Amino acid sequence: SESFPGRSEPLIWEGIIVSSWAGEKGGLGALGLAKQAKALYEQAIGIDGGALDGSAYNSLGVLYYKVPGWPMGFGDKDKARALLQKALAINPQGIDPNFFYAEYLVETDRPAEAATYLDRALQAPPRPGRQIADAGRRGEARTLLARIKVQ
Repeated sequence: SESFPGRSEPLIWEGIIVSSWAGEKGGLGALGLAKQAKALYEQAIGIDGGALDGSAYNSLGVLYYKVPGWPMGFGDKDKARALLQKALAINPQGIDPNFFYAEYLVETDRPAEAATYLDRALQAPPRPGRQIADAGRRGEARTLLARIKVQ
C-alpha cells in the first residue's frame, strides 16, 4: 500500500490479509486487527469502491456481520447487508459476493434465501490466477448448501 499510494487495490489486499489474520486469531484479541482492516477497506472505497469488482464493499460487509456489535465491537447486520448488496450490484455473478451474501443470510436466520446465492457462487466464472481460491470457495459453498438443505 505504501508503494502505491492513491490506489485501492493494494489497500484491499492489505485489508484481506489483516482481516484473515483477525479471523485466525479470533476472540477479543482480534478486534484491533478487524478495526485496522475496516479502516483499510474504507480508505479503498474512498479512492475507488469499484476496484477489484467491489471487493472492499464485500470484505467490509463481512466484517460488519462477523464482528460483535456495540459495546464490544463495530458489528452491524444492517450495514453488513447494505455493503454486501452493493458488492453484488457491482459483481452480480462473482463467487465471493454471492457466497458471502449467502453466508450472511444463513447467519441472520434466512437460510431459505441463501440457496440462490450459493448456486450463483458455484456457477461463477473462474478468476484468472485464483483457481485455488475459487476451488476452496466452491467447497465452502457446497458445504453451506448441504447444511441449509438439512435444516
